[in-house]
Amino acid sequence: MKTEPGECSIDDVMNAPGRTVSWFGVRNYQARNFMRDAMRPGDAVLFYHSSCPHPGVAGIARIASGPHPDECQFDANSGYYDLKSSREAPRWVAVDVEGLIKIPLVPIAELRARPELSGMRILQRGNRLSITPVTKEEFRFIADHLIQFPRD
Repeated sequence: MKTEPGECSIDDVMNAPGRTVSWFGVRNYQARNFMRDAMRPGDAVLFYHSSCPHPGVAGIARIASGPHPDECQFDANSGYYDLKSSREAPRWVAVDVEGLIKIPLVPIAELRARPELSGMRILQRGNRLSITPVTKEEFRFIADHLIQFPRD
């Protein structure tokens, strides 16, 4: 799951009550469908910072809830308001994400340099989705070879 640090950083998540935030504001049908249909509570998440001076994996999180209506779609004052959405038939969902650990940044250049990750969706040219699946093998490779876990 990628986010701009100015919108919601790994520090924001780790400092939130219960280290949990709602992943709101997704307005792409494919990304919405990943949240709605594929994500389950307990699933591991690579927390990725994007559109910033140093993009890359900044933490590990997990899905903390099933999909629920994104409340922003109903708020006319929100930048994520959707006039066509209603409480009876919401178009957009959110999931809650719990931060588990902040890690030293694994830069995108490091991810791209690894042939084992060449098929990773987030690294594909033109990928603009804020949510992309990661295979178990990709996640394990990153965890085993690229993340320097704090020694606390």
